[in-house]
Amino acid sequence: MTREQPISGGTELGGFLRARRGRVTPTEAGLTVGPRPRRTPGLRREELATLAGISNDYYTRLERGEETRPSPSVVDALAHALRLEEDEHEHLRSLAALAARTAPEPPAPPSRTIRPGVKVLLESLRPNPAHVVSRTNDLLAANPGGLRLLAGIEEWPARQRNIARYLFLHPAARGLFHDWATQVRGCVARLRALAGTDPDAPDLTRLAGELLLKSPEFARLWERYDIKGNSYGRKTFHHPAVGDLTLGYQTLELEGTPGHRLIAYYAEPGTADHDALVLLDMLGSQPTPYEPTSSEDETTSPSN
Repeated sequence: MTREQPISGGTELGGFLRARRGRVTPTEAGLTVGPRPRRTPGLRREELATLAGISNDYYTRLERGEETRPSPSVVDALAHALRLEEDEHEHLRSLAALAARTAPEPPAPPSRTIRPGVKVLLESLRPNPAHVVSRTNDLLAANPGGLRLLAGIEEWPARQRNIARYLFLHPAARGLFHDWATQVRGCVARLRALAGTDPDAPDLTRLAGELLLKSPEFARLWERYDIKGNSYGRKTFHHPAVGDLTLGYQTLELEGTPGHRLIAYYAEPGTADHDALVLLDMLGSQPTPYEPTSSEDETTSPSN
């Protein structure tokens, strides 16, 4: 293990975090220490980030002063992980507020609004399953088959439905996908590519922070820095309601709503796979595609 490279520059907020991180031992934080000697005093950056439930990239930017608008929940999580006393916790809040006052206004969050024409398109694709996702894989809208294809995701509140969250945290996901390992690698690669172009995106840092904390598999893949995902191909499902089926899929970027993608699945008419799609489309009552309200459009997807 090599020594952590010091971070130059930064802010008072970053300096305080860096100093307090060096004063908390892994044992105090409840971490298991391996037999090899540690060259970093206190906690490593990635250890503190994991304890606070945020991504290592996001935390590193906090120390560098490149991220200056941590949310109150992030500040509180860091204070808890650093074992701060109440007056120290309040000091951390003050430093975060000071950093935010001197920072430029952040860009507006990506829109979650689905255009009427896209809703018509989703309906016209039936019985082929189709859904629209955001740049971080929030499930923004779906036709009936597009929702039911992800078995069990309809049990989650609409704002919690995210394909990355589903793949790693829903108990049905591993059994649904014949090649679950391939699916999660592609999913993480797409999120990693976004982190490279928009590293300060709040929607990404919240999602990645949640999954880093809750899923060891996600944490392992996140550290690989793969950035190549698939936009078309074939997937085999072991669906609890309609049985086994192998479908082609195609991903389309939706012009006019940056980051929105339409993912459609298909099978040749007259095949058993197509019959399964027809059954999937007809099962149960018709769910209403998720349509965010204007107030929701101003917020990002919350963590579980």
